[in-house]
Amino acid sequence: MKFLWTPTSHFNLANMFTFVNITAGLMATYFITQNNFTFAIILAWIGGAFDIFDGKIARKYKLSNEFGVQLDSFADFLSFVLVPVFLIFQASYATNLHGFTLILAAIISIYYVISGLRRLIHFNLNTDAGEVDNYFTGVPTPLGAILLWLVYLLNAYAILPAAGVMIAMLLIGWSLNSTIKVKHP
Repeated sequence: MKFLWTPTSHFNLANMFTFVNITAGLMATYFITQNNFTFAIILAWIGGAFDIFDGKIARKYKLSNEFGVQLDSFADFLSFVLVPVFLIFQASYATNLHGFTLILAAIISIYYVISGLRRLIHFNLNTDAGEVDNYFTGVPTPLGAILLWLVYLLNAYAILPAAGVMIAMLLIGWSLNSTIKVKHP
């Protein structure tokens, strides 16, 4: 079990937490395809909890490495970009929109996915393993996902129509790569 405490191991304890995040994201995606949105959201939040702990474990036990940085961003892309976009598309757009508005919703969803991917790549290119800045520049993808969950809930309870969801998704997607400063927790 020494590999769990070895910084160069791809299967160290911090990375194992990241693998659980990835597993939760994959399972959430499956449940979205089955229209089981409640279970998908629970799995996404479980992934989010493991995302918080993987970084804390990596820093506390000095397990940070380049592999872990890349793995964490992949997990973030899956759990905090793809899963919320798939959820909104399946639960809000696919059931309520048709024709041109559904195509527009698809374009906005792709814009969000590209924005999230760009943000994560930019973060990886400008971050050293084990280092944490006091502030993020641009909204981090986990916070973007939380904002999208709120948008989903507003739509699910008929407070925000599909057009409002599209506008919110555009704004949140823009904020991922903005110059907004967000304090690191």
